[in-house]
Amino acid sequence: MKKSKAIIVLVAMLIVLLGITYIDFYGINAEGSGSASDIKLGLDLAGGVSITYQVVGEEEPDATDMADTVAKLQKRVENYSTEAIVYQEGANRINIEIPGAKDANAILQDLGRPGSLYFISQTDAEGNLNYQYTQTGYTLLKTIDELLADGSIKLTGTDVQNAQAGSGQNSMGNTEFVVDLTMTSEGTSKFAEATRQAYEKGETLAIYYDGSFVSVPNVKGVFTDGHAQISPMESFEVAENLASTIRIGGLKLELEELHSKVVGAQLGVEAIDTSIKAGAIGLAIVIVFMIAVYFIPGVASAIALCIYVAAIVLLLNGFGMTLTLSGVAGIILSIGMAVDANVIIFARIREELGTGKTVKSAIKIGFDKALSAIVDGNITTLIAAGVLLLLAPGSVKGFAQTLALGIVLSMFTALVISKALINVFYALGFKSEKWYGVGKERKAIDFLSKKNLFFSISVALIVAGFVAMGVFAANGKDALNLSLEFKGGTATTITFNESMSLEEVNAQVAPIVEEVTKSPVQIQTVQGSNEVIFKTNALDRETRASLEDRIVEEFGVDKNLITTETISSTISDEMTKDTIIAVIVAILFMLLYIRLRFSDIRFGFSGIIALAHDVLVVLAFYAAARVSVGNTFIACMLTIVGYSINATIVIFDRVRENMNTASRKEELKDIVNKSITQTLSRSIFTSLTTFVMVACLYVLGVSSIRDFALPLMVGIVCGAYSSVCITGGLWYVLRTKFPPKAQ
Repeated sequence: MKKSKAIIVLVAMLIVLLGITYIDFYGINAEGSGSASDIKLGLDLAGGVSITYQVVGEEEPDATDMADTVAKLQKRVENYSTEAIVYQEGANRINIEIPGAKDANAILQDLGRPGSLYFISQTDAEGNLNYQYTQTGYTLLKTIDELLADGSIKLTGTDVQNAQAGSGQNSMGNTEFVVDLTMTSEGTSKFAEATRQAYEKGETLAIYYDGSFVSVPNVKGVFTDGHAQISPMESFEVAENLASTIRIGGLKLELEELHSKVVGAQLGVEAIDTSIKAGAIGLAIVIVFMIAVYFIPGVASAIALCIYVAAIVLLLNGFGMTLTLSGVAGIILSIGMAVDANVIIFARIREELGTGKTVKSAIKIGFDKALSAIVDGNITTLIAAGVLLLLAPGSVKGFAQTLALGIVLSMFTALVISKALINVFYALGFKSEKWYGVGKERKAIDFLSKKNLFFSISVALIVAGFVAMGVFAANGKDALNLSLEFKGGTATTITFNESMSLEEVNAQVAPIVEEVTKSPVQIQTVQGSNEVIFKTNALDRETRASLEDRIVEEFGVDKNLITTETISSTISDEMTKDTIIAVIVAILFMLLYIRLRFSDIRFGFSGIIALAHDVLVVLAFYAAARVSVGNTFIACMLTIVGYSINATIVIFDRVRENMNTASRKEELKDIVNKSITQTLSRSIFTSLTTFVMVACLYVLGVSSIRDFALPLMVGIVCGAYSSVCITGGLWYVLRTKFPPKAQ
């Protein structure tokens, strides 16, 4: 690269950085569209709409029907946001919270009144029309009660087992969007009779939901197997909306709106401000560290990291992602992986310089040799993110989205931006080895000789965790310190004499609530009112009364304006099951990828065992330290999974490379020890830089963020320990105990 071209490239890079940073701060127009302040935030960071439904009827609904209704509503509201949550309140109420939304009326109009879906024949038994088409669309000519009485309602929503949007080809070979219906066993016979009657008469069979027609398809045959298809639809979005409407209409319970309100953030503005400040300080420390350790390559990585951070903020907006504390975890992990890629590359460059290569040659070879470790590590984690995105529940999808975006972007900045900048600096005259550092061949550390000690330490830590859980359970406590997201609790709504900000509530009221209830508290303010909602662990009648008395005494509120309701967990059994299934599938796919890339299933098994080790050690920490297990618990564990497998892949990549170049006299244990030693600086530096990012969150963050950051720091340390001390030893044991068959 010529010097003039290098200057142009450098200036272009800086202009891009400044341009993206400007958009992040000020947006692309006077309204600030596209700026960081325009990013959609979750309930924990920004608040949203809260809607409470009540079951129609005087009798108390069946618990199974309530659970089924909550689960189906959860699927429905995820169309608004992957971070939307649904939970039971009291015996016959269901609460829905949708982040980012501000117009409750618009949500209610779109969501409708669940439980009122009907399939209506075009004519009754005497041939009278039940509905007709007018200039304004289809109009119902009878009341629902009349239609039920004369048998014109052939099926209801409860007769539909499932409805899914899809695509297929019509008779002309063109792609069209469809809705596939599957009926229940009872609905199958009803649907067969309904379609037979309509087909013989050449009539339509209308789908009517919440006071309006959602679809009036022609019946083109008799469907006896319980499966049917509505086609063609205008677009996949229209098909998905219809399918979702049919699914929600399949609820066994009919609901009516009780009230709706706009609620404030659970963590508040302070949480956002401190997170941004912590991220900025952490990034600055990482940049100084990279420059101090790696000199000119460190400068290149600093610019690349700044471009990465600016770009990820821009793309969060561009893709319309909802950012929550879980999403912050995904970004932190991807920043750590972006640093990791640079560390791997720079270490390789120094190794090549240590063998006598020229700087220009060392740069090229360093990037080439680092490529496989970077690609394998990132793709393995990307596979996990992809599976979670497809199979996991909404709250986990938010984490997977930001993680996947961060991984792709970090690979680009490391392999393209950093590479271009290093070549630019070389062309500008930084050609001496002193600007890059020369790696020295270190004597291999005999890690394998201590493998039994390392294994014993790990087993002891894991067993200690299970023992701690057993002790707490035996003493009448939860094995883990489950928060109300997992086990439900009590929602206390207090109407104060004057409006209070979340910061004022946190400072003046929250300590009193925590003192009386002996429970951590989640707080939500209600926009346009003096109401504040306090969610705590389940409270008995005596504690509820004590809290009411204390609030009246301290703040002079009207005791009649304090209400309490029992609320269910926001993380349902189905969500937990879906997450576990998604993680298992992700692990299987990662195992398959490692098997294909490394041609040795022992690498895969070693990596998965080490991954399980890290998760179990952190679980042991949760148990022993009684850290609250809430929404961020899943994000923390998933972050550790991604971080752990990436670190393991780097060592395995070096083992594979050294095995291919080793002499016949070199023993396997020496190869493993050498590989771990060669990647030791990478393991330490990457863990250190990621630890710094999370530590800044812990030091500066609010209490909820600390509950997330503390176990994550433990996970980072544990990941570094397992990658250095456990994975190589595990693979060596499996390789020697189960040697490959002779070729």
